[in-house]
Amino acid sequence: MSDGDPRLTAIRRSALAFVQVEAGFAQLTTLDPRGYPVTRTMTAFLARDWSVATVQRRSHRRLAQWRRDPRTEVTWVASPAPDATNERPHVFDIGRLPPRLVSIRGNAEQMSDEWTADVYFAQLNQQRRAGHTRAPVRSPDGVRVELVGVQIRPIRIRLEGFGVGAEPFGFTPTPNGDLR
Repeated sequence: MSDGDPRLTAIRRSALAFVQVEAGFAQLTTLDPRGYPVTRTMTAFLARDWSVATVQRRSHRRLAQWRRDPRTEVTWVASPAPDATNERPHVFDIGRLPPRLVSIRGNAEQMSDEWTADVYFAQLNQQRRAGHTRAPVRSPDGVRVELVGVQIRPIRIRLEGFGVGAEPFGFTPTPNGDLR
């Protein structure tokens, strides 16, 4: 399947919408000082160009992990697509449908205070409009002092559960995230 294939374009758009509307929390993996993966659940926001925006408190260990080694992976996994099938399992039949998965492998880059505030307030406002009001509201100064923004620039994307059965799709994004 080529980049210009209409089916691949539809699958990519479906995966973006799944993350932005349905998936919820992401699993974010960094590398510890000895090179072992460390995974935690957090909010992460996928953009149309397949980059991932994160905003977190300045106290998190992952920030030091990213400074030492920016390689990272962000994954969203959730329930199977409504039309999912698993008629031909590749190795084992466990009686379940494959979940949907969107995984972004890339490099983390700490962003400016201005970028962090822009992402924080855009996401906060979107969440509040949806009725999600339990998170604290920080002032612009509070965001600058307490939070840091990191953007994951994608180098490889993997999608599962958006095609037929467990059919996987892997691609490298174009510089502008083109979905052709």
